[in-house]
Amino acid sequence: MSVTRLKLNDFRNYRGLDLHFGPASVVLAGENGAGKTNLLEALSLLAPGRGLRRAAYGEVARAGSSAGFAVHGWLAGPYGETEIGTAAGGGGEAGEGARRVRIDGTNARSADALLEWVRVIWLTPALDGLFTGPAGDRRRFLDRLVLTIDPDHGRRALDYERAMRGRNRLLAEERADAAWLDAIEREMAESGVAIAAARVEALHLLSALTDMADADSPFPRALLALSGWPEDATPGRPAGDVEEEFRLRLRDGRNRDRAAGRTLDGPHRTDVLVRHGPKDMAAEFCSTGEQKALLIGIVLAHARLVGSVAGFAPILLLDEIGAHLDGQRRSALFDIVEELNVQAFTTGTEDSLFSSLAGRARFFHVANATVSPISAD
Repeated sequence: MSVTRLKLNDFRNYRGLDLHFGPASVVLAGENGAGKTNLLEALSLLAPGRGLRRAAYGEVARAGSSAGFAVHGWLAGPYGETEIGTAAGGGGEAGEGARRVRIDGTNARSADALLEWVRVIWLTPALDGLFTGPAGDRRRFLDRLVLTIDPDHGRRALDYERAMRGRNRLLAEERADAAWLDAIEREMAESGVAIAAARVEALHLLSALTDMADADSPFPRALLALSGWPEDATPGRPAGDVEEEFRLRLRDGRNRDRAAGRTLDGPHRTDVLVRHGPKDMAAEFCSTGEQKALLIGIVLAHARLVGSVAGFAPILLLDEIGAHLDGQRRSALFDIVEELNVQAFTTGTEDSLFSSLAGRARFFHVANATVSPISAD
């Protein structure tokens, strides 16, 4: 799978842009602030969600644009060529409902339809603090990984969040309707256990691939585990039993949750635990370079998993990947990407950082919202 062409209208700092890539990987080089990450963000919007920056759509449109933004991508893959278009209106509109998606000229019911045609994985500097930051960041990272192998995961997460917000509002009322609470908690139990099961299964598959990592690999094996409920209760038990237990926990915890002002049990509080396998050390205590290598190893294993499950390789977005990586690790990374048959879009301030990709990738220089092909020699 590859993005052979990308066309932008009023996207971030680009008034208009039409780039042709071909099937090869792509290197985008240029100074900080030139617009390299904006191009990766546009590519990330070929998948469901708000993209790699998680920005409101009103923020994505170029300043001064009243018509919003549009992104068009042409894909070449196992189903031939496919054109994807996505846009959102101006005026500060936000939310997934404001986004429009067309596939080969036909309106899609939702952005989730994109997963039938392309899977996108990204690694950005914002993830450098993943292992030391809040649990919510790790949870969102995991759910993005799950979504690329289980297209229904996003819908379940939205259903759960909507039901939980409704429960919290009801609990805040002095005389909450018990029948309404029963119905909402039943919905939360059903979607929450499905979320937990999908996470457990994805982590099991991902762990099996990371366990296969060579002991001498520059990207060490990561030991992955989940800490939370109902994930702890899911393995080896019928889903119906776990759902009933979850429903009862929610019912019995109403007074506690009312006093707290939020729901204290459920998959929205789960954490992802990561350890450096060869050193048997929690990831948060590893050096910055070791954390980066661990994260890259997880992302590469996930790219392999996506290719196996979806039947085609994902698109890989690597923003400023040279940070904290020496030349040997950069070269090893690009070798693995090529072995996975993945099209990668990589950014950096100097194209010399990617000399090992000469002859294997197309190089572009980005400056002042212009993108020009350059020689990799």
